[in-house]
Amino acid sequence: MATRAKRRRVAGPAGGDDPAPVAGFLWCRRVGLELSPKVAVSRQGTVAGYGMVARESVQGELLFVVPRAAVLSQHTCSISGLLERERGALQSQSGWVPLLLALLHELQAPASPWSPYFALWPELGRLEHPMFWPEEERRRLLQGTGVPEAVEKDLANIRSEYYSIVLPFMEAHPDLFSPRVRSLELYHQLVALVMAYSFQEPLEEEDEKEPNSPLMVPAADILNHLANHNANLEYSPNCLRMVATQSIPKGHEIFNTYGQMANWQLIHMYGFVEPYPDNKDDTADIQMVTVREAALQGTKIEAERLLLYERWDFLCKLEMVGEEGAFVIGREEVLTEEELTTTLKVLCMPAEEFREFKDQDGWGDDKREEDSLTITNIPKLRASWRQLLRNSVLLTLQSYATDLKSEQDLISNKEVYAKLSWREQQALQVRYGQKMILHQLLELTS
Repeated sequence: MATRAKRRRVAGPAGGDDPAPVAGFLWCRRVGLELSPKVAVSRQGTVAGYGMVARESVQGELLFVVPRAAVLSQHTCSISGLLERERGALQSQSGWVPLLLALLHELQAPASPWSPYFALWPELGRLEHPMFWPEEERRRLLQGTGVPEAVEKDLANIRSEYYSIVLPFMEAHPDLFSPRVRSLELYHQLVALVMAYSFQEPLEEEDEKEPNSPLMVPAADILNHLANHNANLEYSPNCLRMVATQSIPKGHEIFNTYGQMANWQLIHMYGFVEPYPDNKDDTADIQMVTVREAALQGTKIEAERLLLYERWDFLCKLEMVGEEGAFVIGREEVLTEEELTTTLKVLCMPAEEFREFKDQDGWGDDKREEDSLTITNIPKLRASWRQLLRNSVLLTLQSYATDLKSEQDLISNKEVYAKLSWREQQALQVRYGQKMILHQLLELTS
């Protein structure tokens, strides 16, 4: 349950127009939200559900301003004092419990000032995060992508957080939380909502360890996401400002960004993907233990296997690898270049060289230019490195239930693709994008 600076995601395929959000935006104006006359909220001309569209041509200018008073957080809700006093008891792995309790309270409070804002939310029962898919469907469609494993961790954390912290707190304050909001199902839905719709203000000091708490930002959470976005949210002491970062022609949609997000992260946290090849930030993971497995397959005798485990333990000591870690490969770069370079080097170097390297605790080894692990330089790597990387890619591809050709056949046949369910289409795009990156690695290491 990790957060990044981000905003909302639509709840599945778009439906027809609905007047509820109009009241919500009238409320936004009453609380001081200033919307440029050049933009409008609409279902028409957007990639999914509600979005924001340019009514006139927009240059790099202010699109709207959200005063701090209109932001819903643990500090602005009607039980902020209680949440502050009980802050110590509400600490959790996610760090979201105070905001979630604020939402649970405001949702059932008869006179909540946030009620019109809630009209802007998607229907909670229609959120399309994979955590709401049946387990069999999630595993079948997303096998090999890393999403099922991430969801299982989320569900375990959510359940633990709810029963150990949230429910006892609500039961201790029955006057503030009616029985109808004391529900694990509702808590699941609100976690997904915060995951997809909240923003996280950047830290002012880089050395601060605790991230800022998430915020619900009216209007800003209407904007849809695109890797090649054209607007950005700026933070100041009194307000939040959405600013166009490039020219936006009349009738075009205004997009924010959640940060550099691969498709598996987008579907996990927001319930949607960018179709191939639109997501320039897409990645594929090679599990670190998969590289170890590929290296073990190359050993012939017990002594070689023992030495390989010694090398692996040394890499763990250097904090280059871990049992649950992954090497991350992008379309144009290796995002974990240092970790993967060091791993290939240590696992492939001659035994005597490893002994010397280990005695020096990994120091004193000059990095050679031909060992640089950029995408373009991979064909120039030492043969042993390329072979280990290739074998690791082949093992990774075996974790998927289907091969690249079957995915290509589905995507290239528009008639067949259109008959797939919305979830099947989204999952296909995740798998296809990852496999294209992995097959590019196969070509570079051949």
